[in-house]
Amino acid sequence: MIVGLLAHVDAGKTTLAEALLYDAGRTRKLGRVDHGDTVLDTNEMERERGITIFAAQAELEHAGHSVTIVDAPGHVDFSAEAERALSAVDCAVLVVGANDGVQGHAETLWRLLARRNIPTFVFANKMDLLPDGNTAQTRAQVLASLRSRLATDGGEFIDAVGLMHRDDNTSDVLEAAAATSEAALDEYLETGTLTPTTLTRLVGKRRVFPVLFGSAFKNQGVTELLDALVVLGPQPSWPAAFAARVYRVSHEGGERLCWLKVTGGTLRAKQQLEGIDSGKPWAEKANQLRVYTGKRFELASEVAAGRTCAVTGLTHVRPGDALGAEPASEPPVLAPVLVYGVKPGEGADNHAVLVALRELAEEDPQLGVA
Repeated sequence: MIVGLLAHVDAGKTTLAEALLYDAGRTRKLGRVDHGDTVLDTNEMERERGITIFAAQAELEHAGHSVTIVDAPGHVDFSAEAERALSAVDCAVLVVGANDGVQGHAETLWRLLARRNIPTFVFANKMDLLPDGNTAQTRAQVLASLRSRLATDGGEFIDAVGLMHRDDNTSDVLEAAAATSEAALDEYLETGTLTPTTLTRLVGKRRVFPVLFGSAFKNQGVTELLDALVVLGPQPSWPAAFAARVYRVSHEGGERLCWLKVTGGTLRAKQQLEGIDSGKPWAEKANQLRVYTGKRFELASEVAAGRTCAVTGLTHVRPGDALGAEPASEPPVLAPVLVYGVKPGEGADNHAVLVALRELAEEDPQLGVA
């Protein structure tokens, strides 16, 4: 399962990513944004500014389940990168600072998630900063704030811990979940509970939005979030025919990396891939398959459907491209509104400047270099 982490800037998203990796035993210490030692913010600009600029991924194991987290940018200036990352995820966690409430860009991200019909969890972070602490009354206030700010089209924000326990003390929580679906309500009235399969279906159809409460900085509520993801999160099935979608292109150490999610069959190292670029067919080999955690990567001989990897050797693909049996993607929703002029200094090689700008445009096609 691939999980996207999304948030308005400064909600604590990257801190949560660090805590998830730590709790899953993937790292030995909790990195901090202000110390510049986080696993996923590895670019020099990211560490200098203390914000996420490029989507980064890491794999972890929890309760026998494999989970890939994709940490997407939260700053509005890099929202196009966040939107591209959504094409790789099976579900998302929207991180909201409980002390600040739902901020403007979080609403934009929420609408993007709804447009793509992505099952979504909410992590109410920084509960330790609220005057009353993480009490039942405070959690109820946070839930009320989510309901007032985020449109759900008939869905419901529900305490995820209550959904997972499903005992006599959580009957009100189960009743609220059942009320979002006629079939679920019939099941609840007949049995007095909801099966895990039903709850997973409600989450997958965006009828229920599980909410977790905690503090990523103090590592509170993080294990519960991992539990909720593997218990309530989607477990998609994939077709046998090879298919993949490219969601990112980057250049590192002189190499062009194409980041993709395999959505069918299996991708193997040295496999021949084909496509069309500007109306012309191309065929190239996927030389290396790299599975990244931050800056570090492991070479894989093959990558099965449902996982992501970075591929070397592909020079024609762009973010959003479909490979194999994957259907064409929808155009991006977020669009740039500014136009900039670049004036090379005296004696500069204008052609070299143009080549560099076009390389940047490969990473972000919305730059539209001319």
